[in-house]
Amino acid sequence: MIKHIVMWKLKESAFGNDKATNAKLIKEKLESLNGKIPGMITMELGINITESDAASDVVLYSEFESQPALDDYQNHADHQAIKPFVFECRSERREVDYEM
Repeated sequence: MIKHIVMWKLKESAFGNDKATNAKLIKEKLESLNGKIPGMITMELGINITESDAASDVVLYSEFESQPALDDYQNHADHQAIKPFVFECRSERREVDYEM
C-alpha cells in the first residue's frame, strides 16, 4: 500500500475568492474523486484550523493499493481537470509518498 500526503499553503486570493473559500473549493473538488479512481483505497481532506506560520492550509491524505494505482490517479482525467485550479490557488506545496 502507498500513502500519499500533500499539503498546500494557499495564496490570500485567487479566482476572485479569498483563501478560505478556495480551501473549501479544493476540498470539495478533490473529495469528488472518491470512488472514481481504481486502486484508491481512501482519500481524506482537511482544512487547517490552527493559526501558525508553520501550518499549511489544506492537507490531502490518501491510500492506494500500489504505486501503479497512485500513478493512475496522478494521470486520471478527473484529477488532471482539478490540478489547474489547485495550482493557481497555492503558494507552496509539499508531498510525501511512502509504502506500508
